[in-house]
Amino acid sequence: MPNSGVCRLKQLSGKEFAKLIQKKGWQLARSKGSHHIFFKEGHRERIVIPMHGSLPLKLGLLKTLMKIAALAETEL
Repeated sequence: MPNSGVCRLKQLSGKEFAKLIQKKGWQLARSKGSHHIFFKEGHRERIVIPMHGSLPLKLGLLKTLMKIAALAETEL
């Protein structure tokens, strides 16, 4: 079946996504268990990333985190 215009989002692990947002100015505030919490000056929101080894983040979570971090799909 030819591509029907649906773009597949690249899967990232929590560790890979954390590296990406740190390049965008987000800083690690703290970690609790397997969850790392990031903040950025001038933003009220926090980003909480589960670090579960090399397991990819679920699609819905990844989209939500990208929206908070103002990342486009092309930046992945």
